[in-house]
Amino acid sequence: MFFMADSLTLTTPLPPAQATNAPRPARRWQWPLGAVLPLLLLGAWEVLARVGALPPNLLPAPTKVLATIGVLARTGELWQHLGITLGRVALGFGLGGALGTVLGALTGYLPLMRRLLDPLLQGLRNIPSLAWVPLFILWMGIYETSKVVLIAVGVFFPVYLGVMSGIQNVDRKLVEVGRVYRLSGLALVRRVFLPATLPAYFVGLRNGLGLGWMFVVAAEIMGANKGLGFLLIDGQMTGRPQTILASILLFAVLGRCTDALLTQLGRRLLRWQDTHGTNAS
Repeated sequence: MFFMADSLTLTTPLPPAQATNAPRPARRWQWPLGAVLPLLLLGAWEVLARVGALPPNLLPAPTKVLATIGVLARTGELWQHLGITLGRVALGFGLGGALGTVLGALTGYLPLMRRLLDPLLQGLRNIPSLAWVPLFILWMGIYETSKVVLIAVGVFFPVYLGVMSGIQNVDRKLVEVGRVYRLSGLALVRRVFLPATLPAYFVGLRNGLGLGWMFVVAAEIMGANKGLGFLLIDGQMTGRPQTILASILLFAVLGRCTDALLTQLGRRLLRWQDTHGTNAS
């Protein structure tokens, strides 16, 4: 009877109400829709600045901010700042992400390593980012090494937590099924743990990347003479709010672009998932 019911269910067409729940292709207007609110806010900001509701010495109009970016681009100064900041974030993200992946995998997969390392790492995680600055300057000076290490510290902890929690939350039934099929060691990790951990891992990577962009500002305060963080502080010291806002805008654009690249990579690697997010139109 059960086999007959199963075959009947498989051959019976879905009713119209259930057929509408099938995955639908993403609509192209989703990306432009996300730009509506920022454009409205920029338009309101521009209007308020032009009518004098906003003091120009504190909050200049967006057109003046964009004009400042244009001047920096024409002189070539902008590309130097962008390249140096992107390089620092890339190095810090690579170093912190790699270390967080390794230690997160060890503490998530091996209970002994978790009891040994996790209490120390959880204590270090609660130290504010700026508290590391004087220590890193004392140890490594004000050059590139201290800046990259500070960014790596910011990236490390979200990636570490993402990997460790992802491995710990793998369904025990999946592991048991893998062992029934005589998977062990690397095969069990590759066929069971890795796919089940990837969603949490990419969340950790995205959080780590966001903190990397936050930490680069603190890193570039440490005696830097190039970079968007330096441009930010230079605008403050010389009383140029348009330069400060230009730096903030560039940080927002670069952070959003790098996060979008990481998100696209995650979607490609996790395209086998059948979740609410993948079916949303």
